[in-house]
Amino acid sequence: MGIIIVNTKAYEEGIGKNAVELAKIMEKVGEEYGIEMAIAVQPCDVYRVANDVSIDVFSQHIDAIEYGSHTGWILPHAVKEAGARGTLINHSEHRIKVEDIFTAAKIAGEIGLKRVICASVVEVASAVACFMPEYVAIEPPELIGGNISVTKAKPEVVSGAVEAVKKINEKVKVLCGAGIKSGEDVAKAIELGAEGILVASGVVKAKDKEKVLTEMAEAMART
Repeated sequence: MGIIIVNTKAYEEGIGKNAVELAKIMEKVGEEYGIEMAIAVQPCDVYRVANDVSIDVFSQHIDAIEYGSHTGWILPHAVKEAGARGTLINHSEHRIKVEDIFTAAKIAGEIGLKRVICASVVEVASAVACFMPEYVAIEPPELIGGNISVTKAKPEVVSGAVEAVKKINEKVKVLCGAGIKSGEDVAKAIELGAEGILVASGVVKAKDKEKVLTEMAEAMART
């Protein structure tokens, strides 16, 4: 069964109590359809959300640091202690150097955080798969937040990423992101070989979040 990861970004609709409310909706829909759900929140919201739901809570970012003198940086161990079970790494809105992707992924793995490493193109997806994360998310940046899904605009990017990642390590799961807004988009992503989706505005900014999540979960459950 696939996974739906919702990234709340810095949207007002996904901050603080709004993040908790969204996570509770996700938990409800996930239980109803047998779909794994995870919510990626601002690091400062991890503790609050993790204390209110049973679904996995991810940090939207961690820095490639260990304990020490790193004022203002996001310590992987701190988000883990706050209740995070995973983290996004190298999202297109917060890109980091290759060496930092490697180090952040290594530290996260050592302390038990699931890792979603984001990639903008197939070549990057293939490269970061070498770091052996649990997930690689393929998200062409020009389609993020738009109304056209990557599954419609560039389906070859999704299928190409799946093929490239699986050549490196079959255990690494590929997620599809960028413009995912409907059950149809989800079904197409799974058809192209993705094992889940990374979605943001399509859910977080939806007027009826439960309706959209239900449609997506239904589509995933059918595939």
